[in-house]
Amino acid sequence: MSVRHGLLALLAEGPSYGYQLRSRLERRTGGTWPLNIGQVYTTLSRLERDGLVEAAEEDGQSTYRITAAGRATVTDWFTSPIERTAPARDELAIKLALAIGSPGADVRQVVRVQRSATMRALQELTGLGARADAGADLASTLVLDAQVFQAEAEIRWLDHCETRLAGRPADERQGASR
Repeated sequence: MSVRHGLLALLAEGPSYGYQLRSRLERRTGGTWPLNIGQVYTTLSRLERDGLVEAAEEDGQSTYRITAAGRATVTDWFTSPIERTAPARDELAIKLALAIGSPGADVRQVVRVQRSATMRALQELTGLGARADAGADLASTLVLDAQVFQAEAEIRWLDHCETRLAGRPADERQGASR
């Protein structure tokens, strides 16, 4: 998600100050996407420049309101799928790919270490979900659910990597020259 679209979506709900937008976005995403207040105001300036929001001075602060063009932009964002044409840069996948050809790197150990870390993270996320009461904010609950599913998928992928590594010669796994 872009900061731009996130701020527009919140402004579609009503006018806000920059600090309020930051707080609302962090609360809505369960604190999983913290924003620097400078990033919020830089984005608001660009949105204003592009005619998607208007700023008005109230009590010495700028209050931002979405324009008709801004509403159209956020409506288009909500009604369009997220395109996955270019894969996101996955640091773990890159790390494993580079470990395979690196002398002295034990790829199986890289997988084991990551699996342990991901399992701990999954346990923490699951604990957060269990502690959330039935009246928990739906938006932050959905974000938490997404994180749980991503951790579970990472563990399955690491299991798959380990299976693939088991079928390869040791010199290929360890980065020894062939």
